[in-house]
Amino acid sequence: MKAVICTAYGPPDVLELHEVEKPVPKADELLIRVHATAVHSGDRRLRALDVPAAGKLPMRVVVGFKAPRQPILGVVLAGEVVETGTRVNTFKAGDRVYALTGMRFGGYAEYACVNSHKCVEHMPRHASYEEAASLPFGGTTALHFLRKVNIEQAETVLIYGASGAVGSMAVQIAKYFGAHVTAVCQTRNFELVKRLGADVLIDYKTEGYDSRLLTYDAVFDAAGKIDKRIARKHVRAGGKFRSVAGQGVSSERKDDLTFLSELFDEGHINAVIDSIYPLEEIVSAHRYVDAGGKVGNVIVSVVRPNELTSD
Repeated sequence: MKAVICTAYGPPDVLELHEVEKPVPKADELLIRVHATAVHSGDRRLRALDVPAAGKLPMRVVVGFKAPRQPILGVVLAGEVVETGTRVNTFKAGDRVYALTGMRFGGYAEYACVNSHKCVEHMPRHASYEEAASLPFGGTTALHFLRKVNIEQAETVLIYGASGAVGSMAVQIAKYFGAHVTAVCQTRNFELVKRLGADVLIDYKTEGYDSRLLTYDAVFDAAGKIDKRIARKHVRAGGKFRSVAGQGVSSERKDDLTFLSELFDEGHINAVIDSIYPLEEIVSAHRYVDAGGKVGNVIVSVVRPNELTSD
């Protein structure tokens, strides 16, 4: 099968398309024919070993010294089950599924094995593979941190980085729970974020959320870039601030995917896709993400229409 191998730590060029053995599912696993994956921060950061200098050596000990021990990146995937392990009874061949593989990675390949008890679920009924691949990372991350700020009780919430993969989902989920959403992003993304449900829009380049003397029940930094001391000044008494940077790793919960499928099929959330690249152009996809400024998700199409299966 075709798979993208991360041959070393470095720029996008370290990613190479290779022919490798197709995996065989264990008793609790699904063998999935991957149709779509994505380029997310976890993929980019591991590829580049993008951690503070003091953390590089410990990181190499954990994930591999010269190159990732798991060389096939890809923290999300959407595809079709082609085989199930002997102990799997919740999925069958032909099921359309999507998954958040997390640090197990594996999405940058034509086939991947995923434990049926982990963060894998049936796709939304009305989603394409590309749309499904755009949901797990941003959706589960947004849910994790919005729960931390008690989104169900929050009347007002400020979301910084509202046009990214996490932020665009956070806006939609916060609106689903009934919050008044102030979204911070670039002016060029205002129209999109407004369609997602934002009530107030602030351009962080020309104005900045901190220039307004306003407070909120919750402040969520979906980009991990704002000064925490300043952000907390905009949180009301009893409110909460959370950031994707330095405040823990989001959980990988199967029931979160179930919830996201329900929200998608009921029309409460939409997929936000910036661009779609074929697997053969994975280097270009990573370069695009490295450059910054993407909106929502950069999707990688592994199987294109009418493409013959290659084992």
